[in-house]
Parts: sequence; structure tokens; C-alpha cells
Amino acid sequence: MSLGQHVVELRKRLMIAAAALIVGMVVAFFITDPVIHLITEPIRVIAEREGEENKVELMFSTITSGFDLRLRMSFAIGILISAPIWLWQIWAFIMPGLTRKEVRYTVGFLAAAIPLFFAGAYVGLLIMPHIVELMNNFVPEGGASFYDAAYYYDFVFKLLIVVGVSFILPVFLVALNFAGVMSGKAILKGWRVAILVAVIFSALATPAADVVSMLMLSGILVLLFFAAAGLSMLFDRRKAKREAAFLASETGL
Repeated sequence: MSLGQHVVELRKRLMIAAAALIVGMVVAFFITDPVIHLITEPIRVIAEREGEENKVELMFSTITSGFDLRLRMSFAIGILISAPIWLWQIWAFIMPGLTRKEVRYTVGFLAAAIPLFFAGAYVGLLIMPHIVELMNNFVPEGGASFYDAAYYYDFVFKLLIVVGVSFILPVFLVALNFAGVMSGKAILKGWRVAILVAVIFSALATPAADVVSMLMLSGILVLLFFAAAGLSMLFDRRKAKREAAFLASETGL
């Protein structure tokens, strides 16, 4: 394909992806109520526990803040709903330039990364109520907690994204192994650094006082690291056997 044909193809793919995103946002706009109900469950739990002594409410500080919140949520949920379409458009654009082996590896990495991302987001959703309840415990006696809706949503959304992305990092380690950048043994040798990074990341992603959530998140990340290292070592062993068999066939031994 010429440069002009590539530009036309790219524009076509972008238009399809944008149309899918818009449709996803429209659909998502009508399901924001159950999502809001899900992420605000910790606030209701705290409100029931505190009773009338300490007010705990979700606050909409401007006239349009309710609509703004739903619009932002629609965009985020719309991206997830339309992901199969826009991911395919990206894939269809770059696939002609890949070899058959590269196509197979890319499909395998996507098949591993997507479930891991959603698993990480789910773990973030499990951690989130503990963080909200723990932080509320620091409100002094007689105080009131009014959570700004936009800030609360940003907190939850960023937490889910950060934890979700952290679950994908082991896939990149395996990708580096496939590319020949790092061997499985080299990855495993960095286990001390990996544990330290996992603990630091978990400490930053969760409040300092929430030790349980920090340990749970860091433990999962460490397990994923060792799984990636073990898988890379397995691939290295198979690669070594294939190379040995090839050399044996070439030398006639």
C-alpha cells in the first residue's frame, strides 16, 4: 500500500472506532445508575454505621455536576463496551505488516492481557470499600463527611485503572522474553527488586493505614511476577530443545 492508501485506511479505522465509542457511550449513559449504586456502597455502609451523629453523604456541588458525572462515566464505560470493536480496528490496521508468527504471539498476549486487566480492576473494586471506610475513621468525632461526587469518581476510576494496569505488567515481561531481550533466569534473578517494587506500588495505591489491602495487592503482584518468570523459563527450555534438535539434524548426530 502507498502512503496515501495507508492514510485512507487509518481514517477509515478511526471513524469506525469513533462511531463504536459513541454508540457505547449512549448505551453506557443509561446504565450509570447501577454503576453509581455499586461504587457508592461504602458511603451507604458508613452512613448507616454513623447514623445521625456524623453525616456521610455524596455531594454534588454544582447544578450540572450530576450530568457531568454521568457523562464522564459514560465515556469510561463506553470505552470498555466498545473495546472489541476499536481493538479490532487497531489490530486490522497493523496486522498486514506482521508475520504469521508475530500475529500468533500478539493474539496470545492480548488474550492474556485483557482478562488480567479486568481481574486487576475487580481486585481494585474489592479494595476500594476498605480504603473509603478506613479513611473515614480519621474524621474527628462530631465531624461530617461530604464526598464530592467528581472527586470520589476520580478516586475510584483511577484506582481501578492503576490496579488493572499493574496486573498486565507480567505480560510485558513475557513479551520481553519472547523478543529475546530477557531470559527467564534473568527475570527470576530480579525477584528481590520485583518484591520491593510491588510493595512500594501497593503502598502508594492504597492508604498507608490499610495494611491488609496493601499486603493483598502486593501478594497478588508478586505471584504474577513469579508466574511470568516461570513461564519465561519454560519457553526458554523449549527454545533450547528446539535449537539442540536443529543442530543435531544439521550435523547428522
